[in-house]
Amino acid sequence: MSDALLQVRDLHTYFPTGRGTVKAIEGISFEVNAGEILGIVGESGCGKSVTALSIVRLLQPPGQIVSGTVGFDGEELTEISDHRMQELRGSRIAMIFQDPMTSLNPVFRVGWQVAEPVRLHRHSGRAEAAREAVAMLGKVGIPRAAERSRDFPHQFSGGMRQRALIASSLVTSPSLLIADEPTTALDVTVQAQILELIRGATVEYRTATLLITHDLGVVSGLCDRVAVMYAGKIVESGTAEAVLTNPRHPYTMGLLESLPRVDRPGKYRLAAIEGSPPDPADKPAGCAFHPRCSYRLDICSEKKPPLSPADSGSMAACWFTESGGVLT
Repeated sequence: MSDALLQVRDLHTYFPTGRGTVKAIEGISFEVNAGEILGIVGESGCGKSVTALSIVRLLQPPGQIVSGTVGFDGEELTEISDHRMQELRGSRIAMIFQDPMTSLNPVFRVGWQVAEPVRLHRHSGRAEAAREAVAMLGKVGIPRAAERSRDFPHQFSGGMRQRALIASSLVTSPSLLIADEPTTALDVTVQAQILELIRGATVEYRTATLLITHDLGVVSGLCDRVAVMYAGKIVESGTAEAVLTNPRHPYTMGLLESLPRVDRPGKYRLAAIEGSPPDPADKPAGCAFHPRCSYRLDICSEKKPPLSPADSGSMAACWFTESGGVLT
């Protein structure tokens, strides 16, 4: 039995629609330990954000968890009451959303919003909550934190708003932090600062961190382990080093080949993955990636590959590599 803080097992999340059932997540499993950062990476629409929303039970109708379990520190999140889930959200489980421009309420001062989790979950008085909020704003790098805490969100830059969101997430010292594309729309320098804040929080508070991103560069510099998603399934997982240096799934290799590299001499053309991700309401039979894959075998269009141990030490769902094929 695993002692991981977060354990997701065989999770299926579907969206019934007028044109068919959208199977946003199909049987994914992973876990996150305290003090560890797990990166979930993949193209837009692969199911990353739905995974996060499923964990914290913030799916919008008609989305629903059809089957599977989400274990958090001994509790089954798919079975507990709404009231208990509300107690956990913002106290022991915190989430950083991807858009700092819309995640803060424009009519409340920043300090009041950062202090809100303390007031709600610790039942602290306003003065004590305000002090904790100012201290956390200072910790995340807001200059003149006491003064700036009285500002409204529109008076903050994008990077400072994201820092304020991180402060709001960390002020109750959560056990699990879910960061959904936390550096979207931020410039490169601010991105690096925000990611360093997340790394520091993971170390300082022994937080289990789930980082959702489409950027393999971020995964390489920040994550301990990585899970690569495609069309609602995890197609490769393992340590960041194993997955990024020796990918065993053609999709992972395609993502890596599409990144610019400073170690390649002269001019070179970035590789692209041909085609587009499948319609989530009409996925192809077999491996969902096979219509775009140059390594496909006959079986790839007939049968879904299981996530199996690969020779690199990672896990991969690929008939080609399982048959002994080598990606080049």
